[in-house]
Amino acid sequence: MTERETIEAKCPPSVGAMLRRRVQLTPARPAFEYPDVRNTWQTYTWSDVGEISDAVAAALLSNGVEHEQRVAISAATRVEWILACYGIGLAGAATTTIYPNTTDEDVAFILSDSGSVVAFVEDAEQAAKITAHPELDDQVRLIVLFTGAGEGDRIVPWDEFLASGRAYAKAHPDAVKKATDATGPDTLATLIYTSGTTGKPKGAELPHQAWTYLAVAIDTMHFIDMDDLQFLWLPLSHVFGNCLIYIQLQIGFASAVDGRLDRIVSNLGEVKPTFMCGAPRIFEKVRSAVLTGENSVGLKGSIARWAFAKGRAAMPYRLEGKSLPKVLAVQYAIADRLVFSKLRARLGGRMKFMVSGSAKLSRQIQAWFYSAGLLIVEGYGLTETSAVAYVNHWSEPRFGTVGRVTPGMDSMIAEDGEVLVRGPLVMRGYHDNPEASAEALDADGWFHTGDIGILDEKGFLRITDRKKDLMKTSGGKYVAPQKVESTIVANVPLVQQAIAVGDGQKYIGALLVLEPDALRRWAERTGKAGLGYAEMTRLPGVRHWIDAQMKRANSKLERWETVKKYAILEHELTIESGEVTANMKVRRATVVRDYQEIVDGLFETEDDGL
Repeated sequence: MTERETIEAKCPPSVGAMLRRRVQLTPARPAFEYPDVRNTWQTYTWSDVGEISDAVAAALLSNGVEHEQRVAISAATRVEWILACYGIGLAGAATTTIYPNTTDEDVAFILSDSGSVVAFVEDAEQAAKITAHPELDDQVRLIVLFTGAGEGDRIVPWDEFLASGRAYAKAHPDAVKKATDATGPDTLATLIYTSGTTGKPKGAELPHQAWTYLAVAIDTMHFIDMDDLQFLWLPLSHVFGNCLIYIQLQIGFASAVDGRLDRIVSNLGEVKPTFMCGAPRIFEKVRSAVLTGENSVGLKGSIARWAFAKGRAAMPYRLEGKSLPKVLAVQYAIADRLVFSKLRARLGGRMKFMVSGSAKLSRQIQAWFYSAGLLIVEGYGLTETSAVAYVNHWSEPRFGTVGRVTPGMDSMIAEDGEVLVRGPLVMRGYHDNPEASAEALDADGWFHTGDIGILDEKGFLRITDRKKDLMKTSGGKYVAPQKVESTIVANVPLVQQAIAVGDGQKYIGALLVLEPDALRRWAERTGKAGLGYAEMTRLPGVRHWIDAQMKRANSKLERWETVKKYAILEHELTIESGEVTANMKVRRATVVRDYQEIVDGLFETEDDGL
């Protein structure tokens, strides 16, 4: 048997069947920890999860939800999101994911395009996005609130919905089992609308096979074990967060669930997880807080800089599993006691590894964390590939790469450098969009990712940039904007986002958006506290500080990639303006268009700038 066949043979027929098996195997083990209204952590066992998910499924069936009909979820990451999703799977229906910060117009589009008939929502505010569109009244016949009271027969609270499901299950004890048994590997499980960077989103159809295959493939890698504890904060509406709730079903580890971004650090200290997945932005924010906080100046700052210098010196030995030279070993031990151990303690003190995905992670940021004894491994995938097409294993990390292809999947680099993948993780197509499906999936089943990459001799993939985003200077040099942007963010702690520009120009420029918290800390330290964001961006001291850091960033780029001029935008990019997607990816073309006058100003003269 091939590797793929071996994995497929171990896969349950559906995620509902996978949940049933987990509940039978480990009914009393903790499944989820979650904060109650007093922020006290409570626990659901797998038996609890099975019972509540059954109630969800029964309630959906009692409301006439049929095989493969779509049921939407629009809420922040919380345990009810997961329980609702599991219940949808048991009922043989399909989950349509919607970000809670999606505009009501886009919510209406996704609900209409998907044909969703029921919607689980965070609260009355999310419900209003649906009720504001009367054209959806007949289609979306039931709205379930995770928090808040109901309103009539159409909008009902979570507890009331569960009670109706339990009553229906008592009267029809075989209904949920029949629905689950009728669900197979090719049944639609999830409809996730790609945020994209242009135009209306497309709904990627992921069958049950995608999730069961991914879960078993990750299990065969011995990446995570049953005794691990995950801290889960990622948006479950995004494919990265979504895939984790199915991997958990296969392996049986527990997850502490709380999507509130302002509580990530405090939650890590409370629940003490052994692993966490995140987008690069969260790791950038942690590093920025250290580099711009009160411990970054004076004697503490000097000690921290010395410690990280020793951490960088030790990194090659540690990556290769070699002993440190005696003097360096003593220095690293001192650095660990004085600096690194305190950083690890802030993240709970038990972190084995972290996984970065959804956007390119700066190798420099990865190395910074590793210096402190915190390993971040990087993976790569898209909505259309069920999130994890490639991943580095924590036992063999190769910095700057996204790892090897997921076991049993096919991978190749096209003649133009585009990364292609094929196998069970690839979507079955875009919902009701045959033209887009044919463009993304060729006749041989290869999915065209749109990303440019290089495979090394050991099969590790390095992503260089988006195929359509490559810039070409007037001197004929190709520049990958992602490389320039990630280098700026990694070396200029005040910068939250960077947008590289310069297609057809003699040199590269950049638009910079500053990190509000880091900017505030800088202002307080320099006697400028109390100013607004726009006022702070105009301070000469901010420009001088960034100038110095940009020189360091440029030193890490090729000559033709260096940023000669930059402009600081006086406000953050927003979803409402269309400048970033719902999962906070920058829409480069939109930003450049909105600030075309500023971009043009970067190239008005041939002055070298920096």
